[in-house]
Amino acid sequence: MNEIDDEIFNVQKISIRVLEPVANVTPFQDATMGPFPSFGLSIIRIEDEDGYIGEAPVYNSYTNILETCLFPILFHCKGVPYKEFFPKLYWSIRNEGFKGAASALLGQVDMALYDLASRRKNIPLYRYIGGTRNTVKIYGSGGGTNYTLQQLEDEVRVFMEAGVDCYKMKIGKDFGTNISEDIERVKHVQRLVNNRMKVAVDANQIWSCKDVFKFIDAIGEQSLCWIEEPIHSAAYDQIEELCKQTSLTVAYGESERTSKIFPMLANCGVGHLQPVPTQFGGMKEWMEVRDLCKSRNLQLSSGGYSLYSTFLMTTADDNGMIEYLYSLMYGLEKYFLISPTLSNGQFHLPECEGLPVRIDWDYCYKENKVIREQVWEKHQVSNYNPLVTM
Repeated sequence: MNEIDDEIFNVQKISIRVLEPVANVTPFQDATMGPFPSFGLSIIRIEDEDGYIGEAPVYNSYTNILETCLFPILFHCKGVPYKEFFPKLYWSIRNEGFKGAASALLGQVDMALYDLASRRKNIPLYRYIGGTRNTVKIYGSGGGTNYTLQQLEDEVRVFMEAGVDCYKMKIGKDFGTNISEDIERVKHVQRLVNNRMKVAVDANQIWSCKDVFKFIDAIGEQSLCWIEEPIHSAAYDQIEELCKQTSLTVAYGESERTSKIFPMLANCGVGHLQPVPTQFGGMKEWMEVRDLCKSRNLQLSSGGYSLYSTFLMTTADDNGMIEYLYSLMYGLEKYFLISPTLSNGQFHLPECEGLPVRIDWDYCYKENKVIREQVWEKHQVSNYNPLVTM
């Protein structure tokens, strides 16, 4: 296993490229957001003094945090190994908080550094971090609350034909006010799959405990694989009470940006933890949650930009899963020169160096798909100077 701790990154240039949003397969809505007619992708590129590149998905709307906290440290740590400068990156965002965009940006920068390091070593990133297999199990995700029954059927068939054995659909229609239709939609999908596929549901935090039990009583605890974020993700006391009163597996974690919250979720009774690598405070923090799941015998899954997330899941137990939100993710694949392929219910990772996803920049520039680009060079960025304001 290669260790990133002793890697040295003499960063010379950083850029963010924003790609044109792509139309979703089906316009998508969940309990608390949407509809989303399209979905986008922005990429951070970090280049070292030898011309090696590392890339990762990035938020494109918080450049003030990057410019104030992270970039000054990245550019001015010449000769300093990762194990010494990453703590500086970490603590630079302290006053921005570890539960929001700053923590996610830290993780996005971290992913790009991991990509760069493994490209320099000329090995796939999943092998660089100790992965021993190039496949990961997926579960199908979609079932927007705005879908017609026919659209639900069409999407389920896509996953069944790909050998996927679990499908997660959205509930909480009309901002949680139409439980009766949620019940009918879930039963419709259950009749359709007829024991050939497990069904899970995601309420995107909209309900109260009373609403949750109304839904569970109608569907049956044993008929679902899990229920995701049924109540507010910050209501830990209510989450604990809910977990005590149901045998149905409860899933949380995609709204968190730091691993520090996950032991508390586990102590509340959450049986399925869902750290999102592309929105999380670093690769090692994701690994902390992976290890927590192993030690506590909890289910682990990860979503976000799922094709990027696959490399980490190769280091987890075989039952770890990647969420594939087909309606949003599929259209973006036209931008990829290299990416994992789906068959027999698994993503198969390519053996390219670095991340398992590579953007086809020649295509993107030729077809004018890069709609915005911002570049920072070392000589333009001052040394880090912490700003404390009230």
